[in-house]
Amino acid sequence: MCIVLLDIWSDQMYSSTMHIERDLYKKITGQIAGKEAVIITGMRRTGKTTLLKYIMEKLPSSNKLFLDLQNPVNQKLFSETDYDKIRSSLEALGIAPKERGYVFMDEIQLVPELPQAVKYLADNFGIKFFLTGSASFYLKNLFSESLSGRKYLYELFPLNFAEFLRLKAVRISLPVEGVFSETVFNKLSVLYDEYVEYGGFPEVILEETPAGKKAKLGDIFTSYYQLEVLRLGDFRKNSVVRDLMILLASRTGSKLEVSGLASDLGVSRITINEYLSFMESTYFIGLVRPYSRNKNSELKRMPKVYLADSGLANLLGSPEKGPLFENNVYQNLKLNGTVNYYEKKSGGEIDFILNGQKAYEVKSKPDARDAANLADLCKILKISDFGIVSRSYSEELKARIKIYYGFEV
Repeated sequence: MCIVLLDIWSDQMYSSTMHIERDLYKKITGQIAGKEAVIITGMRRTGKTTLLKYIMEKLPSSNKLFLDLQNPVNQKLFSETDYDKIRSSLEALGIAPKERGYVFMDEIQLVPELPQAVKYLADNFGIKFFLTGSASFYLKNLFSESLSGRKYLYELFPLNFAEFLRLKAVRISLPVEGVFSETVFNKLSVLYDEYVEYGGFPEVILEETPAGKKAKLGDIFTSYYQLEVLRLGDFRKNSVVRDLMILLASRTGSKLEVSGLASDLGVSRITINEYLSFMESTYFIGLVRPYSRNKNSELKRMPKVYLADSGLANLLGSPEKGPLFENNVYQNLKLNGTVNYYEKKSGGEIDFILNGQKAYEVKSKPDARDAANLADLCKILKISDFGIVSRSYSEELKARIKIYYGFEV
């Protein structure tokens, strides 16, 4: 869960070059001393390059090198089949051979030959690699054999709410978790409303005006479409992929009717499933599968679809406030593990179950009936840890059920 926040004030003097320490950095620091390659993947514009440079800046060694693989010269360096020549090139670029070298490389999906070279240089010369790329389906498949047991793979997502506050230079002090007055809630809600509407992409957060934020979101969508769909996807009907993306944005939080989507777009169900798989593996969407202790039963039922970021969902699909809030809750819950939903055959549903252990129902204005329904369903599932994620202040329900607010998940 995110830290509960109390007193806040904001410095409105934002900088386009401003950056913060991401929460993921703390996990990565534990792997810096090891020999394994560190790979960071995630959707475009979530801050992978910034994080890579931050790790490099904090590393207490001068024997390090940053290479942007969008540069054709750097691509050519790692397309060399004689790996000893690559080593010589790295030495010429400043990596000293007699002490441990650290090489940081961005956009590795652009160099298919890279994994074998990384393996050779790490095994034979002890070079530590930090790598980023935006296509998980590519990275996981490409590195699965060549770097088996020699890598740590991390995923970077849009900023969570605590990171959002840090990037906006909001100063906070911390009360006991879960303690809120209505005054504190109202102060945080102003910021949280912005976070839900425009999402967690760093450059969007740093924009000061609504028009600027929308323009940045449009640019992020265009970048994804051009660099992932057109360049990596190799689809025969790119316009259908585009139209499907917009359709999904308008249906965030809904169950996927593949047959209906296929009919609407004039393609086969197989084609729709192919496009969905690509969008999920490049982080544009997340598919939330039904929760069941019977895995065969789970696979037969339809998943729900959410976008990677509520700001993108809002820009492309203009969903109602309820589904948009639900999308934002999902994108933060998934940072903590596996997210499912539950639907009882005879009716009744739980929006999210986290790691099979915690249940969350998302409501804009919850009431006593919502609390009772959630408690009944959790009793059936034997889940003892559950609560309602509320968009509104709900002091009166606290005696009946655990209440979370969006900025706590």
